[in-house]
Amino acid sequence: PGELLLCEANMVLKCIQDDGSNRGTYGKLICTNFKISFLVEESTLEEDEPQFKNKIIEENDITLQCVDQLFGVYDEKKKSLYGQLRKYPETIIIHCKDLRVFHFCLRYTKEEEVKRIVSGIVHQTQTPKLFKRLFLFSYATAAPNIPELKNQTVMFDSVKDWRQELERTKGNLKFKAVSANEGYDAEALPGICWGKCLRFIRVINFNVFFRMYKTLDKPPYEAMKTEDLSGSLPSLQEIQVAYTRFKQLFLIDNSTDFWDTDVKWFSLLESTNWLEIIRRCLKKAVEVVEYLEAQNTNVLLIEENASDLSCVISCLVQVMMDSHCRTKLGFQSLIQKEWVMGSHAFLDRCNHLRQTDKEEAPIFLLFLDCVWQLVQQYSPAFEFTETYLTVLSDSLYIPIFSTFFFNSQHQRETTTYGGSFDTQGSKLSFLSVWDWSVQFEPEAQALLSNPLYAEKPKVDKSQRKTTRFRHQRQLSLPLTQPKPSPKRGFFKEETDQLIKNLLGKRISRLITSSDELQNNSREFYDSWHCKPVDLHGILLPRLEGPEIKVWAQRYLRWIPEAQLPGGGTVATATNILDVMEDVQGLQKKMDEQCSQITAEDSAEVSPFLRNPARLSSLFPFASLQRHSFKPVLPTSTWKDLESEEDLARQDDDYVDLGNV
Repeated sequence: PGELLLCEANMVLKCIQDDGSNRGTYGKLICTNFKISFLVEESTLEEDEPQFKNKIIEENDITLQCVDQLFGVYDEKKKSLYGQLRKYPETIIIHCKDLRVFHFCLRYTKEEEVKRIVSGIVHQTQTPKLFKRLFLFSYATAAPNIPELKNQTVMFDSVKDWRQELERTKGNLKFKAVSANEGYDAEALPGICWGKCLRFIRVINFNVFFRMYKTLDKPPYEAMKTEDLSGSLPSLQEIQVAYTRFKQLFLIDNSTDFWDTDVKWFSLLESTNWLEIIRRCLKKAVEVVEYLEAQNTNVLLIEENASDLSCVISCLVQVMMDSHCRTKLGFQSLIQKEWVMGSHAFLDRCNHLRQTDKEEAPIFLLFLDCVWQLVQQYSPAFEFTETYLTVLSDSLYIPIFSTFFFNSQHQRETTTYGGSFDTQGSKLSFLSVWDWSVQFEPEAQALLSNPLYAEKPKVDKSQRKTTRFRHQRQLSLPLTQPKPSPKRGFFKEETDQLIKNLLGKRISRLITSSDELQNNSREFYDSWHCKPVDLHGILLPRLEGPEIKVWAQRYLRWIPEAQLPGGGTVATATNILDVMEDVQGLQKKMDEQCSQITAEDSAEVSPFLRNPARLSSLFPFASLQRHSFKPVLPTSTWKDLESEEDLARQDDDYVDLGNV
């Protein structure tokens, strides 16, 4: 609804990203007020159908907000496209914010159609937009009445929701929710995040902050610790520069570029500083956890921009300390509370309007990357999967959901009317991203939930006072007390020495480049990691150099050369789910013998188990193996291999790894 065709071009060749040969698929390239789309005839091959299909954005669709950069190829030279064009390119290259790369060859397209489609795409994606010209408003105006959400995500758009949250976190013992600012008349109000952790919204008048500090830093409140995030964490500009360099590692135009950068990939990764920024954010969150848990101290987060890094740190603290925030509904409610209602400037930080690049910064993506680090370290503690985090990051650029397209709740409520700029029409009803049924069928939604989630056991009230649950580790390990690591660094002595010997001084500098935790936090951190993990208690991330990893599923999913057929975490999950299904099958047979239940009611097979030998390490975005082309490596290693046998020309066989 609300989508209008603006321009189109026939006989466009969508090129395969290989070594430059003009191979691909012919079709029609169109541009609407919602997306750029490449239309081809429907394939008759069933295996070409993606197993994880989005109902809104298909494989060859790019929303206008998802376009990052445009390039044109002129006489085999790549140049940026913007403004009025005097000459039109032979090929247009689109770099997307979800890291897809599209090559559309216009060599066989009529000249007039080339002019229209290129000019239309440049204008719709690169020039500044007016706010109410976003497709969000066109969709909400044209769409039928949107029903109320059926999910249980707490939206925090009423005083009742805040009071329930205070009651859940026991914050109602000393604080209460009021509706004094319903008209958005007051400034610089503090916001309670969770329990004793306060996030402070920046104040214009310092006297307001001083009076508030004097009030809270005395009985009946505990001691108050202030954390100035603007001074201890990177600036928005530093984060933006780091991410800009980082994403270039994954915007690969062809196989040659991939293999050329492969030999120096780790040095390029180090130079971006993106993983170090993630480590610093996780460290700061650990410090706040230590203040709250070990020192029983209130924490007041202060930040110049009010709702950027304070959102990151406050949410990370709650994910680490509150197991409710590690459930899917709890995590969604957390984002709704801290980011949406906490007035994170999504419109500016995502640069949806293309009005200025100065305000752009991937703060929400930084948060999701930090959460992913926790998910990959403590997977059974989370009800959601990395696939959930990946599609959530993609949803930033889908302008039919209002969740990530406003700078504040005040802006949302004052611009929810249709009609022209001069007149107000009826009040609009926007979709929320938390209604996943809009994007995915139930089969695909199953991939957003973790089948290995260790659900919190229910306590028998009669035994609650006498029974204490024992902590359980993520994996079945011997019940021996691990030795604490030395205080001098993150690594045990022998591991540290081994890494220095094997990887050399430059990599060891990467591992020890970040500042050490403060003494109290260091002791708290080491002490926690010496104990068995309670998946429903506090979770502290491992911060050693190799433990902070690249979020492969999000960043590498569109690169065929980076896929491992039958490998990665998917192989592990498949084997575990095989065992689980065997156990469930045996239990089913036992139940049938006892209650004579028919076999027709058998449980559904997990989506992971469909042809597991052919699943990629980047499943479900790359479920089947895709062939890559011969790499061109600037090393002697490949030449040595070629002298015996040209391995690159061999077809890869699908290998069942079994129990490996």
